[in-house]
Amino acid sequence: MVRSCVHLVGTLIVCFWAIMANSEYMKYKDPGLPVQVRVKDLLSRMTLEEKMGQMTEIEQSVASFEVMQNYFIGAVYNDGGSVPGKQGSPEDWVNVVNEIQMGALSTRLGIPMIYGADVVHGHTFAYTATVFPHNIGLGATRDVTLIKKIGAATALEVRATGIRYAFAPCIAVCRDPRWGRCYESYSEDPTTVRAMTEFIPGLQGDIPDNSLKGYPFVSAEDKVAACAKHYVGDGGTIKGINEGNTLASWDELLNVHMPAYYDSISKGVATVMISFSSWNGVKMHANRALITDFLKNTLKFKGFVISDSKGLDRLTSPMHSNYTYSIETAINAGIDMVMVPFNYTEFIDGLSFLVRNNFISMRRIDDAVERILRVKLLMGLFENPLADYSMAKYLGCKEHRELAREAVRKSLVLLKNGNSAKQTLLPLPKIASRILVAGTHADNTGYQCGGWTIEWQGLSGNVKGGTSILTAIKRTVDAATEIVYQENPDTSFLKSNKFSYAIVVVGEYPYAESDGDNTNLTIPEPGPSIITNVCATVKCVVVLISGRPVVVEPYLSTVDALVAAWLPGSEGQGIADVLFGDYEFTGKLPRTWFKSVDQLPMNVGDEKYDPLFPFGFGLTTEPIQTVSAPRDQLE
Repeated sequence: MVRSCVHLVGTLIVCFWAIMANSEYMKYKDPGLPVQVRVKDLLSRMTLEEKMGQMTEIEQSVASFEVMQNYFIGAVYNDGGSVPGKQGSPEDWVNVVNEIQMGALSTRLGIPMIYGADVVHGHTFAYTATVFPHNIGLGATRDVTLIKKIGAATALEVRATGIRYAFAPCIAVCRDPRWGRCYESYSEDPTTVRAMTEFIPGLQGDIPDNSLKGYPFVSAEDKVAACAKHYVGDGGTIKGINEGNTLASWDELLNVHMPAYYDSISKGVATVMISFSSWNGVKMHANRALITDFLKNTLKFKGFVISDSKGLDRLTSPMHSNYTYSIETAINAGIDMVMVPFNYTEFIDGLSFLVRNNFISMRRIDDAVERILRVKLLMGLFENPLADYSMAKYLGCKEHRELAREAVRKSLVLLKNGNSAKQTLLPLPKIASRILVAGTHADNTGYQCGGWTIEWQGLSGNVKGGTSILTAIKRTVDAATEIVYQENPDTSFLKSNKFSYAIVVVGEYPYAESDGDNTNLTIPEPGPSIITNVCATVKCVVVLISGRPVVVEPYLSTVDALVAAWLPGSEGQGIADVLFGDYEFTGKLPRTWFKSVDQLPMNVGDEKYDPLFPFGFGLTTEPIQTVSAPRDQLE
């Protein structure tokens, strides 16, 4: 099918169903009726095959018009890095989404599919998208208004590519920085994480005051369905092992890991994703007590529950060794939609066998499908199933980049500034004879963005539209100031040049999920060598790019100033804004900064609490006025 004709053909399909609706009145097609009436009507018309299709989510690489049509598939998503072309435009994305949607609309009942995407820190698998700071940096801002704005901006960028469902926010409470997903957590403190759930109304819109308890809400044509994840306790695993086991009492689970879900549900979150991890030895994908009894029955959550990708496969060891058992266990536990993602026929056939042989009841199937249909109807998918190109302008737009730049400024945490209040280094003067910029991360936007950027594990190199820290420095200092960049300068170079001061930018290399699990949490080489060599010779500020606290105590006496910049994303200009005093340092640690990994896990409130920098720590500065002429104004 020629993609330039996608929207036209899709429109014809919609018109066909409108004509059919006029010839036979179908309540579910009437937007004037209450959602629940429409859900009941549609559910009563569906066959088992159509219901099972709605419970199936597949990866976009195996989705096609024919697959959607033949298997009644209810949802599609893209794995990290699996995109419509590495440099695909918003129009390319819209064409792919619409072509898949047309297959769904061509089925007997014309139930639209929902397309989801990971938006861990922006719509970062889309080329030219704005890359916001990772959640750990946003937690350092403590700015809930900013978080909501970022949610709204993210929704617009997601909609720019025709997508209506965002797998965000991650509301894990990371209790051990050795966890490879710790940067996806806003904080070790459940109160801080609860505040950050304001991201949800940013994505979905503000829930009306008269909304029924637990019911999802997605407003307007510029919003998307959100997903609170990963339910529950994923940030509390032993030694921070990804997909590991969280040993916690019921009270600890309720007081530390559960509270943000209360807020998410009260704000109308549409979906909840289940964690790969276990609680006290029970896999969350198999935990009926927490999914059905607590989330659905006690908390009254009325949206749908979705598995993580290949979450069912992980219920057995080795993976996928008894898939029929995994399907039975997970669906009976209360999972409504399953990220298969590739072997959809195996899942559907297995589910069909289990239902027809009474291992899974039709009541359980109907509950799952009712929840899925409810969300789709509330989103307006039935009335407006096809995307157009009108929102393409939002992807990576100037306003969103400025918002991300603001978030970077507010996320920076100043850990050291000179040896005393009277001997500070920051803010740095813009007028200087010669400044050295060094470090592996100074001129690499891929490194400063971290994982879940373009590729699942992140990448080295430049992100389209982003600003490296080196470029930001050059744009900020006085036009007469000489900037010398050398990634790893040797001693002879340092001694043969007279520098006013040095800015050293080093840190962790990009990672995601289990690849980021780390038991020593040291800065990888040559970072430590660069710090030692430069700061022993030149007055220096170290800007640390990392997804969590790392070992820094050995360098504290050497460096003059130390800044935790986390994983700031594409807008490195926000770092220069604060280093040079155009804005003040205001960020506060969202995590305890340990002295040694031997202390871990260590969190605020622990009986034995002896941190290098405590939770909430952060030095402040005052902005300065300058008469210097920035380079970007004179070039």
